[in-house]
Formats: sequence, C-alpha cells, structure tokens
Amino acid sequence: MDSIGTWYWYTGFAVFVLVAIAVDLLVLEAKGAKKVSFREALNWSIVWVLLSFVFNALLWWYLDDKFGREIANDKAAEFFTGYLIEKSLAVDNIFVFLMLFTFFGVRPEHQRRVLILGVVLAIVLRAIMILIGAWLIAKFHWILYVFGAILLITGVKMLLMAEAEPDINKNPILKFMRRHIRITDVYHGEKFTVIENGKRWFTPLFAVMIMIGVTDIIFAVDSIPAIFAITLDPFIVLTSNVFAILGLRAMYFMLADLANRFHLLKYGLAFILVFIGIKMLLLDVYKIPIGFALAVVGIVLVVSVVGSLWLTRAGASSAAPPKND
Repeated sequence: MDSIGTWYWYTGFAVFVLVAIAVDLLVLEAKGAKKVSFREALNWSIVWVLLSFVFNALLWWYLDDKFGREIANDKAAEFFTGYLIEKSLAVDNIFVFLMLFTFFGVRPEHQRRVLILGVVLAIVLRAIMILIGAWLIAKFHWILYVFGAILLITGVKMLLMAEAEPDINKNPILKFMRRHIRITDVYHGEKFTVIENGKRWFTPLFAVMIMIGVTDIIFAVDSIPAIFAITLDPFIVLTSNVFAILGLRAMYFMLADLANRFHLLKYGLAFILVFIGIKMLLLDVYKIPIGFALAVVGIVLVVSVVGSLWLTRAGASSAAPPKND
C-alpha cells in the first residue's frame, strides 16, 4: 500500500480546506480592519488543533476498520508526528512574519489579510512541492539522501545563526522591488495598489505580501523534506502540512506579543531539523521507529518552550529593583 489516500479522501480534504479558508475570509470581512485579540487568536488556535485531532481520529477509525489496527496506529502516529514537526517549524515562520511587519511598520489591524493570503499561498505552494517531491522519490530513491542533507545543513546553519539579526534592507527581493516597481511611501489601508496621478503604484503592504510569499517558499524547502523523513505517504504528508498551516494566522496573533520569550525555540527547531536529517540519511541503514521520533520531537519542543519561559522569568526577576522595607 503506497498511500492510504483515495480519490474521495483527497476530494473531501480539498473541500474542507476550501470551506475553512472561506470561513476565515468571511470572518475577516465581517469584523473589518481591527486588531485580533489574544483571546480570539487563542480560541481559533484551539479550534484548528482540535480539527486536526478529529481528522486524525477519523483517519485512524477508517484505517482500523479497513486495514487493521497496526496500519491504523502507524498512519495515525505518522500524521501526528508530521503535524507536530510542521507546527513547530511554523513558529519560525511566525518570527519572520513578525520581523517583516515590524520592519515595514504594518499596523496590527492591517496584518490579518496579508496573513490569510500568505496561508493560501503556502497551501498552494506546498501542495505543488509535495506532489513534485513524491514523484521524485518514486522515480529516484536517492533523492531522499539529498533531502536529508538539506535538513542537516539547514539545522546546523540555524544553530550557528540563531543569535544573528538579519538585515532586511539587504534582502535581494526587496532591492529588486525597490528598483523595478513604484512603491508608495505611505499605506492606503489594506490596499495593495493605488492609482496616483494616472499611474499605478504599489503600497508597502504589497511588498510585505511578496516577502511573505518568498518566505513561504524558503520554509517549504525545509519542511517538505522533514515530513518525507517521517512518512512517504503523499496523503499523510499533504494533510499534516495543510493542517499545520491552517492555524498559522491564529498562532501568529497568539504568539506575536510573546515572541521574545521563546528565544530558545530556535535552538530546539535546529536540533529537530538535524535529527530528522540524520533519520532520513540512515533510512536504508536503520529505520528509526516513528514512536521514538515522535518522543524526540515532543521532548525537544517542551524543553525549548519551558526553558525559554524559565530563563525569561529568571531574567525579569533579576532585573527587577529590590523592594524597600
């Protein structure tokens, strides 16, 4: 069994994604241009996570009835591990999005539409890249070693550059846009283009949208090989990726104000990429059990988050002035 995906599973999942995006867009339009509160973002994040769990439960129930308990357990574990990895890598996307919004001075109430369009673009790009990746793996088994090397190199680079502050002004995409298109100096609400003196101008929000699109492509190059290290089933790869991305907008608004408290998370993500890269490179030598991989990813994430919060609290306590008696 190369894949558990059937035409009706793919069709049903595609319909679910379209409905989910439509609902998200309708909610945005109904609320107008206003900042998303932490409570609202938290509620939406919980909804997306619960939906992924419900999907995994339905998948397990279907497979248990059709193929038996062993396959059901394996595929459910693959989905959950892939989802957890993609969700953790999505946090790195959030840090980059926050950096871009801060650099361009985008007001919080104008960030929502850019983010949802970024999510749609990410889903389309990853679906295409997953199909290409699955085809390449089916034709050329050795491509798995290339994927493993990419993950290993990326993880090591992330580890070495964890404290580096990137200079967006030096980004070649931004330089290209500034040289070849007319960009206004001010924002025009949530508009991407405006007509001034009979000429078409692009707003800074358009530049942000392009930068986020490029970021989606770059992160897809890391995340797609990572999930193929967990499972070669295209359906599991696609669904775990998309479910992780669907909650990206809500997770951004939930973590945006807390991003500086998770400075150890980059080290954790780097370690996960290195581990997954090694797992893929050893695929034909020793197949690391999916349960062990899930445990490693879960433990690293918990240690990174708890350690970050502990260090942040400890630093705040030491910086606080002493109380006068």
